[in-house]
Order: sequence, then C-alpha cells, then structure tokens
Amino acid sequence: MSREIAMVKAQFDIKTYDQAGEDLKYWLSKTPQERIAAVTFLVHQQLEPGERMDKTVFIRRKLK
Repeated sequence: MSREIAMVKAQFDIKTYDQAGEDLKYWLSKTPQERIAAVTFLVHQQLEPGERMDKTVFIRRKLK
C-alpha cells in the first residue's frame, strides 16, 4: 500500500483578498456550541492553572 501526500496550494492576490470576510464566513458556518468551545479553548490557553479571567477591563455600554 503506497501513500502519497498531495500538494495543496491556494494563491490569492494580497491587495484584493478579504481575510476578515473569509474568517467571518467560516465562523458563521459553525454552530454556536462550536464557537463557544473555540473561545473557551483560546481563553484557557492564555490562563495559568487556577487563574481566572480578569473581567474588570470591559466597559459596559448603555443600550439606547
């Protein structure tokens, strides 16, 4: 049984490529549970064991 690795290449024009739009489409295609799991994973990567997230830096906005 032989195994081969296929080369994959995506080439974009850096001046016209919209990375933010592609990221938005990707995350909107995920379920809310998958999005929450991804955010939780990223937060836990930055915190030390036993450390809690400091929420005091966020400012509450008044709804109009």
